[in-house]
Amino acid sequence: MKKIECVYREILYSAIEKEETKMTQSELSKKLGLSLSIVNSAVKKLNSIGAVKILQRSFSVLDIIKILYFWASVRNLERDIIFRIRIDSPVREIERGMSNVFFTGYTGYKLRFKDVPADYSEVYVYADQRELELIKKRILNFKRLSEDRANLIVLKKDNLMSLYKSIPVSQIFVDLWNLKEWYAKEFVESFEKRIGGK
Repeated sequence: MKKIECVYREILYSAIEKEETKMTQSELSKKLGLSLSIVNSAVKKLNSIGAVKILQRSFSVLDIIKILYFWASVRNLERDIIFRIRIDSPVREIERGMSNVFFTGYTGYKLRFKDVPADYSEVYVYADQRELELIKKRILNFKRLSEDRANLIVLKKDNLMSLYKSIPVSQIFVDLWNLKEWYAKEFVESFEKRIGGK
């Protein structure tokens, strides 16, 4: 994931989960360990579409949904895939076989909202290299088929994801928006209804 996307994620995390819509670029730069120029570029892009308003010493989030869709439109999920495989096992068993990962996509939605708007067949997780090796060991117990029509997809966990105790809601939304399965649309629509009032 690009560094500028980490800025979008943190802005959305503050606005959605902490309900803080006013922040400063210097605070973001320090928290994320990113240059002020990257943060400034992100904020300017969001300002240009009317999603934030730049004030004298800070900026305010005006439109969470607009930021979500802007980030979703530049997100390249395929580029972050580091491992994929088809396992001859139900989704629930695959999910139970994962630990020390951040679930995203359909499972991320299910765990966050204790609900699913549609049945799904794929498990998407974020993992670092060490966690990926553990996943590969765990799936030895499953019958592995191929990479075609994978139902376990591992995405590279960026370094800044460790700032969060659980995967940010915005990350789940943006990832869902980028999934190709037909039922992803149902998850995205349900998701928007849940956060539309923010």
